[in-house]
Amino acid sequence: MTRSDLAVEYKRSMNCAQAVLAAYADELGLDLETAKRLGAGLGAGMGTMQGTCGALTGAEIVLGLRGDRPAMSRARQLFTEFSKRCHGTICLDLKGVTTGAVLCSCDDCVRNAVDILEEMKA
Repeated sequence: MTRSDLAVEYKRSMNCAQAVLAAYADELGLDLETAKRLGAGLGAGMGTMQGTCGALTGAEIVLGLRGDRPAMSRARQLFTEFSKRCHGTICLDLKGVTTGAVLCSCDDCVRNAVDILEEMKA
């Protein structure tokens, strides 16, 4: 099972941010409960659907915990690639709440976030 498959599986019982963080818990030296707590308030667009996608915020936390340097340019790279693949970064827009047109499903947001993190390791 790939790390992105694992994250999507976690998504079935966690929010998007938690799922991304949980998929990296082993690499980051975190237990699953701590990973879940780190992302608890970040799902559903930071709890309201009007904010940044939880999968993206979870991935940004993974970058920080990895100690990826230079941090700001790596964070920008992740944000830009996620936006390109998912057609946005705001949960409300991604889910098509106001337009009725879903730009990217939660599962695909989680998968894309993890795939980008994996590509950034290479």
